[in-house]
Amino acid sequence: MLRKFVKMQGCGNDYIYFDCMETELADPVSLAVRLSDRRFGVGGDGIVMICPSYAAAARMRMFNSDGSEGRMCGNAIRCVAKYLYDEGIVPKTEMTIETLSGVKALSLAAGEGRTLTCAVDMGAAEFSPAKIPVALDGDRVVGRLVPVAGGEYRVTCVSMGNPHCVLFVDNPDAEDLPAIGPRFENDPLFPDRVNTEFVRVLNEGLIAMRVWERGSGETLACGTGACAAVAAAAENGFVPKGEDVRVALRGGELTVNYTDERVIMRGSAVKVFEGYIDI
Repeated sequence: MLRKFVKMQGCGNDYIYFDCMETELADPVSLAVRLSDRRFGVGGDGIVMICPSYAAAARMRMFNSDGSEGRMCGNAIRCVAKYLYDEGIVPKTEMTIETLSGVKALSLAAGEGRTLTCAVDMGAAEFSPAKIPVALDGDRVVGRLVPVAGGEYRVTCVSMGNPHCVLFVDNPDAEDLPAIGPRFENDPLFPDRVNTEFVRVLNEGLIAMRVWERGSGETLACGTGACAAVAAAAENGFVPKGEDVRVALRGGELTVNYTDERVIMRGSAVKVFEGYIDI
């Protein structure tokens, strides 16, 4: 059966999107694995299903390239909002989208009927170890030296709807992510696995980072990871709260504003192409 898809990317984080408002995919797990392959499939960091919702304009389901389902994806949700607006499904620039991490509010900047950029209210950052989850004691894990991934690292752990471990390093480009990333992702310290950000603070308004995502490996960008990085930087005293911080990633740039109450992320949402595939 031929099924239409749309390839979109936010800051280089590319997914294969399916409009499931009327008909859902029968086996998204195996489809994510097959289609994400960049030589034998469409190519992407995973697939996204845009589904109906009783609680919001639509519901987003995201599956990583290994078939695991993600609870939240900051770059993908912006592209879902773009699709809904550009296709006339939700003809307004303020909307909500349901995820496994709750309902998120989005605000679009559009011109000539097309979305240019999108801001997402990601909700509050969660630092409680039990809610991240990370198997450490205390109320928070901020700048703590812990044995993990075969060594000792000073980490900050935070959830942005999915678990993140943030490390501040001298040079993210020098880190051997294919070697160290899986060790963090699968360390017993993180019962649900973890996304790991390698971050350098360049100044109070600019940080650079690379990311190893659970289920996908190194990606060009991670929206929740950028939010986690800024939240961690603020809690460690490296950047101010309540001010815009630019996050430079390999796929582009996001802007994050972190406060105790919520995290706002802004960035692009770009349609790459559309097509049909036999599933």
